[in-house]
Amino acid sequence: MTSKPVNRSFIVFGTIVCQMGLGTIYTWSLFNQPLVDKFHWGLADVATTFSITSFFLAFATLFAGKLQERFGIRNLTLASGILVGLGLIASAHVSSLDMIYLLAGVVVGFAVGIAYISTLSNLIKWFPANKGLISGISVGAFGSGSLLFKYVNATLIAEVGVSAAFFYWGTIVMALIVFGSMLLKEPAASASTNTAAGLGNDYSVRQMLATKEAYLLFAIFFSACMSGLYLIGIVKDMGVQLAGMDLATAANTVSAVAIFNTAGRIILGTLSDKVGRMRVISFTMLVTMLAIVALSFFTLSHTLFFLCVGAVAFCFGGNITVFPAIVGDFFGLKNHSKNYGIIYQGFGLGALAGSFIAKYFGGFHATFMVIGVLSLVSLLITLFISAPQAAAQTTDDTATPALAKAEHA
Repeated sequence: MTSKPVNRSFIVFGTIVCQMGLGTIYTWSLFNQPLVDKFHWGLADVATTFSITSFFLAFATLFAGKLQERFGIRNLTLASGILVGLGLIASAHVSSLDMIYLLAGVVVGFAVGIAYISTLSNLIKWFPANKGLISGISVGAFGSGSLLFKYVNATLIAEVGVSAAFFYWGTIVMALIVFGSMLLKEPAASASTNTAAGLGNDYSVRQMLATKEAYLLFAIFFSACMSGLYLIGIVKDMGVQLAGMDLATAANTVSAVAIFNTAGRIILGTLSDKVGRMRVISFTMLVTMLAIVALSFFTLSHTLFFLCVGAVAFCFGGNITVFPAIVGDFFGLKNHSKNYGIIYQGFGLGALAGSFIAKYFGGFHATFMVIGVLSLVSLLITLFISAPQAAAQTTDDTATPALAKAEHA
């Protein structure tokens, strides 16, 4: 008895809906000042919430693969959506900063991380021949959610106040992710997806960690995330202090950077299927390095500043999109969510590293110097790195790629 063909367009649509709901967490900056005004907390203390959210988002990806194997993509995404919604709804009823950290930071961040990488990896498995395009669609939807909800959450805060805005935000996000999860389905034979695409490199986590390529990819991803997250997070302050912008102009730059970031996800993700993923990453590292040099040493007009930060945001969006596909190319799709979860820790560590260097070693320019050097090193790595040989396909999870190489010697 043959199974009914699956309409993959429904899975794409469900993933887009889920990712848009998840991406709304990037509107957090809208809540900083209203929370300060209501509860009289320090602005830096409130802003720390998003750093906690970002860290736990990345940390959660380490567990997503195992959880998906146990509960399935639909149930796991459904539960994550409910948890994201409840975390935000509960935040509407607290008056303690520690509880905001716990609910909006730890709980929401962890749930978002689980659903983000699970739905992304699942969609890639359905389209093994177009990993770059599909990554662009999924990650682009995440960015689009933040763009759309900048207006939704700003309106909610203005109309009903910051605490009630959490309630409505959580309710809407929960509805989006729960609805999207109903359309998700795993490939019937995900273990054979790579073979169908002409690949035979289904690495386990242990096999991946036995390769030098895993660590080189981590280094590149760390550099890319550090540059993008640091500049995007402080672009308004940079506009005022480095380019002499007034507050209104600097605020507009924030929106423009968000648009460039989303555009980079879609354009560079699609381009990577055509010209090669490492060529795209070489390009993004080169452009990032040149933009950082300009920000560090040139006299910045408004136009030059806009071009530089827009270029970094565009490249960061592309890097975030292309890397899931690269991990699939290098280490296969069978264990993609687990393997990418390891590499994705560069996101959380990159976010922390930029803030740490800026705080303890002299602000913008010291951080720019580190980012520039890391971008140069990453560029050089991209010029020689290539996918490792296929992993030995054994039932022993401890087998290493070295075995495969020995067998082909």
